[in-house]
This record gives sequence, C-alpha cells and structure tokens, in this order.
Amino acid sequence: MPRPRHSPLLLLLSLLLPASADELSRTIGLVKPSVVGIGSFQKTRSPALSFIGSGFVIEDGLTIVTAAHVVNELLRTDLGDAMGVLVRDGDSAQFRAATVTMIDKEHDLARLRVRGTPLPALKLGNSAAVQEGKSLAFMGFPLGMVLGLRQVTHRCTVSAITPVATPSASSSKLDAKVLNQLQKSSYVVFQLDGTAYPGNSGSPLFDPDTGEVIGVVNMVFVKGVKETAISAPSGIAYAIPASFLAPAAEK
Repeated sequence: MPRPRHSPLLLLLSLLLPASADELSRTIGLVKPSVVGIGSFQKTRSPALSFIGSGFVIEDGLTIVTAAHVVNELLRTDLGDAMGVLVRDGDSAQFRAATVTMIDKEHDLARLRVRGTPLPALKLGNSAAVQEGKSLAFMGFPLGMVLGLRQVTHRCTVSAITPVATPSASSSKLDAKVLNQLQKSSYVVFQLDGTAYPGNSGSPLFDPDTGEVIGVVNMVFVKGVKETAISAPSGIAYAIPASFLAPAAEK
C-alpha cells in the first residue's frame, strides 16, 4: 500500500510549530525567577503579606521595574505598611523591602531598589524593532492575591502600535486624563491581543524565543464599568515600550 504524501509546507510546519512551543516553555523557566509581586508587609495584618501588581528584575539584580500606578496606590496607604516585593521561595513567599528610585508618571513606569542578594535579572530588548503581528508573551500575577504568588504566562500578539491617547470621536467621551495626555508629546504603546487582568500591571512583555523584555504591561481596555475587567475581559491590553526604561528616560 503506498504511503501518503505530505506537502513540503506541511512538513515544514510540523517541524517548526513544536519547536516554537518548546522554546516558550524553556523561556518561561528562565523568566519566572525574575518576576515578582509588588505589595506590602504589615505585621499586624492578616495576611501580613499582600500584593496588588507585578514587577520584574533588571540590571544588577537589585532593580525592580513595575507600573507607576501600582506604586502610587501603595504609597497612598498610610497604615504603617512597608512597601516592597514578594519573591517566590519554594511554596512560600519572601518579602524584601524596597525604596522607590524613579516614578515616570507620563509613561506609567517606576523603578524600585531592594537590598540583599541579587535576583536573576532580565535583559531589555529592542522595542523599536517590534512590528505589528509579532508574537510575544507576558508573565505576572493576573488577579493578585486571588490566585496567589504563582507566575502566570499569557501568549499575545502585537495587534497595533498606537498612540497612548487616541482622540475621541465625541467630546462627551473626553475626560480629564485623556485631555491631559493629548496636551503632552505623543508616544506609541503596544496594543496586545491578549487577556490581562488588573494584577498584571507591571508584568514584563517578553520575546518568547529570547526572554528579552520588550515592554511593560500597564493597562487593560475595560468594557463598561471597572468590575467587568474580571467578569468579562475585553482581551485587549496595552504595554509601554521598554525603550522608556533606558537610563536617559529616568526622571
């Protein structure tokens, strides 16, 4: 009986697709130790450890990057909390106090500094070279304390490279935040075809082949009221290009 013939294209795809999946699996193992929770510690609170966002380690292993709005939310609390990062240590969490070294409100980025033994650091990639249609991934803690300190990885596609604030078709839809952004110098962000949740703010957006960080997840498109970001996610998220993390961008 003659053996079935396969087209060269199908044979090529059968070779490439499993390799791509294996590559992401290997990359996840490299990225995971560098992704931390951003939160606080209070001895008299139950639980004592709490986190509301994600972050990742860069440079010398003692510098943490996250979204500025995550840090601002923690700084607004005045309950004797110590702000810092939560690092997975086996089945438990290790808290490391941190100090804020930079807040870039315009680009929604922040840097924190921790002491002690350096953590595994991620390398920043060339975000300017990213094109629409590029397959990427992001890793963080999508629902914060609800799912615990277990890093979760999501695949995504760069569906658009778009201005951070797009003029509304109706003046009634312009709020103070959008108007303020439109008055500033415009810059572009990555619009992602991937589901992110509030706890993903500060997650690294990375190349699944190399693990290099391309951007920082900072925003989820919300349909209707804020609560629907969890119950009915839009599947649209945004990330700030990693180029704004360069030393020249520090403020």
